[in-house]
Amino acid sequence: MDMEKVERKEVEVDDDGRVRTGTVWTATTHAITAVIGSGVLALPWSVAQMGWVLGPIALIGCAYITYYTAVLLSDCYRTPDPVHGKRNHTYMDVVRSCLGPRNVVVCGLAQYAILWGTMVGYTITTATSIMAVARTDCHHYSGHDAACVSSGTMYMVAFGLVEVVLSQFPSLEKLTIISVVAAVMSCTYSFVGLFLSAAKLASNHGARGTLLGVKIGAAAGVSASTKTWHALQALGNIAFAYTYSMLLIEIQDTVKAPPSENVTMKRASFYGIGVTTIFYVSLGCIGYAAFGNAAPGNVLTGFDEPFWLVDVANVAVVIHLVGAYQVYAQPIFACYEKWLGARWPDSAFVHREYAVRLPLVGGGRAVRFTMCKLVLRTAFVAATTVVSLMLPFFNAVLGLLGAIAFWPLTVYFPVTMYIAQAKVAPGSRKWVALQALNVGALVVSLLAAVGSVADMVQRLGHVTIFQTQL
Repeated sequence: MDMEKVERKEVEVDDDGRVRTGTVWTATTHAITAVIGSGVLALPWSVAQMGWVLGPIALIGCAYITYYTAVLLSDCYRTPDPVHGKRNHTYMDVVRSCLGPRNVVVCGLAQYAILWGTMVGYTITTATSIMAVARTDCHHYSGHDAACVSSGTMYMVAFGLVEVVLSQFPSLEKLTIISVVAAVMSCTYSFVGLFLSAAKLASNHGARGTLLGVKIGAAAGVSASTKTWHALQALGNIAFAYTYSMLLIEIQDTVKAPPSENVTMKRASFYGIGVTTIFYVSLGCIGYAAFGNAAPGNVLTGFDEPFWLVDVANVAVVIHLVGAYQVYAQPIFACYEKWLGARWPDSAFVHREYAVRLPLVGGGRAVRFTMCKLVLRTAFVAATTVVSLMLPFFNAVLGLLGAIAFWPLTVYFPVTMYIAQAKVAPGSRKWVALQALNVGALVVSLLAAVGSVADMVQRLGHVTIFQTQL
């Protein structure tokens, strides 16, 4: 019996010494958790900018491209053979194995730009949700005609202060509880948004909206240029909502074999993106049908009653983003701190550790930090908060993030790595089709970026800097 246990244990250990227990169902769960996030709140507004014809097409089209490139990327987890090759544990490891170190720099710049941009977006979204709670409660207790105006400036500053404190805890992104809380909270506000939209649609006794979305003209209050920028920005919003490729390899690295990891991951991506697409199309279209062309940028800000349920959803957003912010921040901290440590190996500022014992916590636990972490992490979070205060545009920021991530990380690198891995012959039908997808995604990303930046520039002329309002 003892020998059988030892043999069984040896079988469970993979070729790199790790024990993996992931299945298609755990990978599917991770995929759904990775895809569904705060970007879901902008989907009804995004559909409103394009209308009943182009809106659903964009939602389904982005889903299909995300799934197709996920299939290509799954085959690159092991190199040079997708079944028996060497494992790559991260997205950048795959880039290094398939395309060489020079492309790792480009990939790293794109990834870290997305991470930092998402931190800006989360700061704005958190302030928006807290303002929504304040306005909803004001309308409930003072009447719906009351002038309930609140500023999000102090909320952003308070959120920044909280993140400064949390940033001093090492490896916070590795704590399992954060992933669990994020999954629960994102599901909470997403389903509340869908429920409230469905209830509003039912109370309207008919669907609203038009074939081509927001109309141009004096009555609609939208110029032709604004309509164009918003439609392009909506593409970026939808692309941001489907952000998935950056985390696919990390999810695949948890999957056990047999069957081979790429087979399991392709099934998990199909199920995960399929479920997410059904939910996204439902929320985007039902939200648009409920609000019509007046759909708000953040769907939760369009409801006042039942006030307690609206508050629950917005508080769930805040709780989710407080932890998720650090998930995106910690890799940036680790990157520049590793470089500083190697650059100045004898610097006390970088290497000397200080310990502060935590009050009211047993076991003599203490928070350990260096002056480098204390000063630079605080400065980084502060700078991020200042940028958020200067650009408090929820939809424009999401659109720009989607534009930055969609082509390089979702399409270009997966397609290029697959071509190198599978040795697709230049000039062949498959090569031409993959390059056409590459070029098409590049055009979409550029258009979405132009639309988002143009909308920011246009809005900056009508807002007071450092004064954020709902």
